[in-house]
Order: sequence, then structure tokens, then C-alpha cells
Amino acid sequence: MPGSPRYVLDFSDTAVDGKQSTVSDPAAVDRPYTARSWRHFERPESGALAGIWEAEPHLERVDCDYDELCHLLEGRVRLTDADGVSQEFGPGDSFVVAAGFTGTWENLTSVRKVFFILQPDRG
Repeated sequence: MPGSPRYVLDFSDTAVDGKQSTVSDPAAVDRPYTARSWRHFERPESGALAGIWEAEPHLERVDCDYDELCHLLEGRVRLTDADGVSQEFGPGDSFVVAAGFTGTWENLTSVRKVFFILQPDRG
């Protein structure tokens, strides 16, 4: 019987529809950009969301109220905190952007990543 075991989600599953969005708010981004995401896992009651995300080069101002594990598949990003301290990541790198991070996320190139987001209880 083909497929994945129960409760195992394969991110290469092509049946998951990608959703495209455009971010253009000049208060948030340096220039409009288009992103596409495939949400392979959502569990709203626990604030969990996981999948694949890709986007064009851009710089976005962020104020994270959630934790996000990222694993870069393609491209380069630079994260800069409110104190001006920055770090770059490339293909194969994994990192967590923890709740409380304020600064910028910059796609230096087109980027494709695996992500897992955990949002705190909003109740």
C-alpha cells in the first residue's frame, strides 16, 4: 500500500496546493514581493504550522510573536536584530527565530525554506 504511514506527512506530497501572496505594505517591506507557501501541517489548537515557503529577494521589518524553525533549501538570508547585529544563512543551514525577535529579515536572493512555526496560546 503506497503512501506515508498514518500521522507522517511527506513534504514532497504534490497534492498540497501552494498559496501565493504579495506583500506590498511600505511600512513592512522595502519593495513589494511575491511569496508562495505549501502548508503541509496545521494544528490550530496547538499553534503549530509547517511547510515550504519561497519568496523573491526583499527586506522585511519583523516583530515576531511566534517561534519559527527554518531550514534553508535554496538561497541566502540575512537577519538583523534591533541592535544592528546580523547573521547570514545559506543552503543547508537551520536556525530558530524566537518570539521576541525584532529587526529585519532580508532575502539576499530568491529563497526556499522548510519552516515550523509555533505560536503561543492566544486564549
